[in-house]
Amino acid sequence: MNVLELSHVSKSFGSKKVLNDLNFCVPEHVIFGFIGKNGSGKTTTMQMICGLIPIDQGEIFVCGDPVSFGSSKGNAYIGYLPDVPQFYDFMTPREYLTLCGQISQIPKDILTKRIESYLDMVQLLPDRQKIKGFSRGMKQRLGIVQALLNHPKLLICDEPTSALDPVGRKEILDILMTIKEHTTVLFSTHILSDVERICDHTALLHQGEIQFLKTREEMKSLQKEADLEVWFRTPEDLTKFQSEFPGGKPTGSHSLLFSQKDETYILLLMESLVRQQIAVEKIERMEYSLEDLFFETIGNGGKSS
Repeated sequence: MNVLELSHVSKSFGSKKVLNDLNFCVPEHVIFGFIGKNGSGKTTTMQMICGLIPIDQGEIFVCGDPVSFGSSKGNAYIGYLPDVPQFYDFMTPREYLTLCGQISQIPKDILTKRIESYLDMVQLLPDRQKIKGFSRGMKQRLGIVQALLNHPKLLICDEPTSALDPVGRKEILDILMTIKEHTTVLFSTHILSDVERICDHTALLHQGEIQFLKTREEMKSLQKEADLEVWFRTPEDLTKFQSEFPGGKPTGSHSLLFSQKDETYILLLMESLVRQQIAVEKIERMEYSLEDLFFETIGNGGKSS
């Protein structure tokens, strides 16, 4: 089942067309990476999914219900974490979450259990500290709890790791991996390494259109053949090796590059090194990455296959 579906969605602001004929689906219990340059339309798309701004053309469905501006039934299924969540800083986490739960009309006994469970999951103490003393990472973790209070089918996270240090980023990514068992995550970011680490599906939004949409398995299939670079200790070792094992392109006096080679070829190369008794400084396999695909796609201005 698809939690989210966008069908031929377009949006303009005045004469500027921001989104053009978007079509994609997000299945249950996945982390869906939504990437693109700043200003590519990611936040606009997410705001339309939440019914916060009108759709010019097309349709959006959340759990099968159509989204409409201002009164979207699908919002009952959505939790939303903005890039900079705002809180009542004079409250403790428990006080703030209790207020949010009351506004959402969550029964008191259920709300109390959820608050304790989720705060424990994100490793925040409910009453020890006022929110005004929280770090950016702590506020992001509290924002995730607030977004999860109504047990959403879809959790939308708008660049949740963009201003965090490496420790804070890891904490947020680990939490998103954990909650995937209970909900579906739409994860907007421009940090490509975060997407490679946790996302099951990835879509690139560029110039108002989806330029590629790939699963984790499809990304891995691009990495079956990779460039291989070998660094030799001396130029003489390089020349000796080339005489028996041609095919490498010199990238310096001590190194050779072998383009798009599979594992069988790599084993043959290493066998030749052993047979010739040539010790090397380093062998590096340079796999095709999401960053390569990203820049290849936005660089040529067209859609990737």
